Amino acid sequence: MLPFPALDPAVVAALLGGLGLVVGSFLALVSIRLPEGEGVVAGRSRCRACAAPIRPHHLVPVISWLTLRGRCADCRAPISARHPLIELAAAGVGIWAALVAPDPLLALVGAVLGWQLLLIAVIDAERFQMFDVLLIPLIVTGLVQGALSGWDVAVLRLLGAVLGFGLLWGIGFVYARVRGRTGLGDGDPILFAGSGAWVGAAGLPSVLLWAAVAGLSVVAARLLLRKAVRGDDRLPFGVFLAVGTWLVWLYGPIGL
Repeated sequence: MLPFPALDPAVVAALLGGLGLVVGSFLALVSIRLPEGEGVVAGRSRCRACAAPIRPHHLVPVISWLTLRGRCADCRAPISARHPLIELAAAGVGIWAALVAPDPLLALVGAVLGWQLLLIAVIDAERFQMFDVLLIPLIVTGLVQGALSGWDVAVLRLLGAVLGFGLLWGIGFVYARVRGRTGLGDGDPILFAGSGAWVGAAGLPSVLLWAAVAGLSVVAARLLLRKAVRGDDRLPFGVFLAVGTWLVWLYGPIGL
């Protein structure tokens, strides 16, 4: 990696936390527009109820939602709390990356990874959808970061991407043949390829382990809340893979 000026971790955390609020505002917008087939770059932000353009001073992350009391300034239609929650989550990702990474540049790299995973996870949790336009850049950025770390790392990252895709695609293929129904979404193997591109082949088992723990935690929570759990219930596996990828990137493979 290229050298980067030394900064106090608290300063880096504050900077990435603030940047995360801004990034989170964009992620919240994309998570709505992309599944609806709308443009995510061009066009002003508008109220989903009355289509009134949102004024610039009403676009301040979190604060605007609080001052407007969660309602449109024009029609008073409710604005979902998902917006400030995504902004706060993105800020948390930036702060977390800054506190764990050994230097500011790696903290920024980790935050970029976390923001990508957050957007993918939000859409998958809400829509059970994953989009190649988000998954392919995840693979590319992981491979580029690996190449900047040295060609030996780049080779391991490339191997991880290939193995990640092949493993989940194979599992999905066998499951569909045996059970006669789809068990994994088309995006899961691509996301796991992105995991391999970021954590390398050695990190893939740990990603799956963390994903399994996260998935079982959701099932356990539903049982504690006395909600019915059936064998054919759909779970957004992409969310759990995103959690696993993030944890392995931050803390390394389990046991290594």
